[in-house]
Amino acid sequence: MNKNNSQYATFAAGCFWGVEEAFRPVMGVKSTMVGYTGGISKNPTYRDVCTNRTGHAEAIQIEFDPAVVSYERLLDLFWSIHDPTTPNRQGPDVGSQYRSMIAYHTPEQKQLASKSIEDLQNSGKFKNKIVTEVVPASTFYKAEEYHQKYYVKIGGGSCYMVPPTE
Repeated sequence: MNKNNSQYATFAAGCFWGVEEAFRPVMGVKSTMVGYTGGISKNPTYRDVCTNRTGHAEAIQIEFDPAVVSYERLLDLFWSIHDPTTPNRQGPDVGSQYRSMIAYHTPEQKQLASKSIEDLQNSGKFKNKIVTEVVPASTFYKAEEYHQKYYVKIGGGSCYMVPPTE
């Protein structure tokens, strides 16, 4: 998807509040939106997703300018803020909605995501196998308004997030 020299990236890495806050201030990121993707239910709510029966992950959709920030740079940040070796969990948050997932929008993004997993696995940084899903981007359902830019609204939050390793 490309609009006015924009591209889109979609990532799931645990609680979407912290994931959004990690990406929101990155130069070249035009906008962020938290929501739900990767599942079977149409128009899910937060309450629905928390039942662990929708198949959706808490995710972030990023609109970015590739002339300012590369998709590879966004992937590097994605890997630095969560543990991609824990299936359906990040810290104390447990359930399939907290899984690690990259939803690619183009064949190039799929290739770059797959290569980054291979490179990271071969780097030895993680002793366990990376379980991040790489899937085609599907319908992205915007989360309720109170979830958008949550950290900005309340000045922080309680969801788990590994500090960036940059």
